[in-house]
Amino acid sequence: MAQVTRHAKTVERIATAEQSGKPRKKKPVWREYGEAILIAVVLAMFIRTFVVQAFKIPSGSMVPTLLIGDHILVNKFLYRFANLTRDDIIVFKYPQDKTRDFIKRVIGLPGDTVEVRKKMVYINGKPLQENFTMHEDSALLPRLTSPRDYFGPAVIPPNHYFVMGDNRDNSQDSRFWGFLKADEIKGKAFLIYWSWDRDKTGPRWSRLGKLLH
Repeated sequence: MAQVTRHAKTVERIATAEQSGKPRKKKPVWREYGEAILIAVVLAMFIRTFVVQAFKIPSGSMVPTLLIGDHILVNKFLYRFANLTRDDIIVFKYPQDKTRDFIKRVIGLPGDTVEVRKKMVYINGKPLQENFTMHEDSALLPRLTSPRDYFGPAVIPPNHYFVMGDNRDNSQDSRFWGFLKADEIKGKAFLIYWSWDRDKTGPRWSRLGKLLH
């Protein structure tokens, strides 16, 4: 009964205040905006850390698939629920400098035997059919000079991958620094959301919204 009485008195005081024209207290504007900004920042940090992250392409190692000035989105949670597959385009920590991010295409999976002969990639003894690569240099570098055109054969260990750039003659990849550890992979690139041609100083409208394969 006492609780009901106190509640009734509270309602009566609010009604009296409204009748007398006294405004009810509101949160300060700065506080309301501050809370909204804080929530937005926390949400953005969560999305960037666990869901999707944006990257800019600074080099031509993935030409023609990705051009310098392309801005891409990377799915960072996909591989928590699905297996990485051959031909996936991935962003990862550069094994020789963990502060840098690299982007390459997955060519070899754990347990595969990978070999490069005269620029041609072989997986388990069979030539890999690729329609996304390019070669700018017709010369063949000897095996003793460089692993660019001749590599392996080598068996990919468990939890490791063999990655290469689509621009095969101009890519620092697994041929040079070895196999990529699974725990260094950040995610799968899936979309170009913006692209800027620095030579023509203008956007490449036709590339916007392009899905990556």
